[in-house]
Amino acid sequence: MPDAQKALTPVQAGSVATVLRSPSLLMRETLAGVMTALALIPEVISFSVIAGVDPTVSLIASVVLCLGMSFLGGRPAMVTAAAGSVALVIGPMVHQHGVEYILPAVLLAGVIQIVFGLTGMARLMRFIPHTVMTGFVNALGILIFFAQVPHFWTRDPLILGLFVLTILIVLWLPKVLKSIPSPLVAIVVLTLFTVFSGQILPVVGDEGPMQGGLPGLTQWLVPLNLSTLSIIWPCALSIAFVGLMESLLTAKLVDDLTETPSNKGRESAGLGIANILAGFYGGIAGCAMIGQTIVNVEMGKGRSRVSTVAAGLVLLLLVTALSNVMAKIPMAVLAGIMVIVAVKTFNWHSIQPAQLKRAPVAETLVMLVTVIATVTTGNLAIGVVAGVALMFLLPPVFNRKKRATAEKSSPDPEK
Repeated sequence: MPDAQKALTPVQAGSVATVLRSPSLLMRETLAGVMTALALIPEVISFSVIAGVDPTVSLIASVVLCLGMSFLGGRPAMVTAAAGSVALVIGPMVHQHGVEYILPAVLLAGVIQIVFGLTGMARLMRFIPHTVMTGFVNALGILIFFAQVPHFWTRDPLILGLFVLTILIVLWLPKVLKSIPSPLVAIVVLTLFTVFSGQILPVVGDEGPMQGGLPGLTQWLVPLNLSTLSIIWPCALSIAFVGLMESLLTAKLVDDLTETPSNKGRESAGLGIANILAGFYGGIAGCAMIGQTIVNVEMGKGRSRVSTVAAGLVLLLLVTALSNVMAKIPMAVLAGIMVIVAVKTFNWHSIQPAQLKRAPVAETLVMLVTVIATVTTGNLAIGVVAGVALMFLLPPVFNRKKRATAEKSSPDPEK
């Protein structure tokens, strides 16, 4: 890395003006965006199945969300797209009432998120305890890992070989080549290998139809009355608060990783506006995607809004003009990259024997409940609520710990 880059503070590295003045930083941010866009594709497509919508709908909505939050969001380098937690909320309504109710539900959810951000209620997220945050991160790492298992756990030696080779390239290539993100190299090289060798393997195109072109504006197909409101408001509330919780928790995680602050109020209001835009053009809501954010921030070293703009533009290009190329990417390669993301996401320090021995039993219990609730339900919001609820059921334990810490840190007046 050039000395000029080493001298930059974390805040300067995340400045768009700084990135645009530096060709090397601009290249780094752009490549991080390319890699992030490729990592988005299989997950967004799988979430569209959960939500009961066409894959193209989720992909176009993800383009709108990613580009919209690049400008409107309060956390640079954080990736927003059509996420699984939101799909889990939308799915039951779609299966029961139909896809035509998605647009009004998304619009109402967006309004709730805007109000949440403008009234300053996003500041309440800072009261979520560190142990719950640790459980949230650990549960997410577990969910990301097990979501990839079907794509590589097979008796086909070629699929296993591609999976292992992807991991080796991603882990070892940075030791000899730092200018290009190793996951991007793995995707390009191994996709070319499978295409030119004529191997028939599970690819992105198998996850859903890859139709090029752009859809039109989403049509309003339901009556504007109290009956419609009674159908959409439970779903809209869930979309709003699940999306806010996941986005704000992810923003806090990126704050810690990059050592830079974020504007939680702006993030909340921006998410509401972006979801309204995605509702009108794309049709489905979204929120921050922590796995792809880790790809951008940790693996691609993206630090600015340039990386997410690049991700949105590349995803748009892939969905429209290069849909046939995108469809040929082997799922085993993307699974290998996401498994590394899962490993990087998990907080291994939190389960080390020495750390478990030092930590109060109550904190460990809260973390475990957060993890178990999240993994069993597949819903990050439920896990966080369960962890916070348990913390409030154990106030004496936490209060004793706080008093002991305060007594230890305060000076002894007799000395």
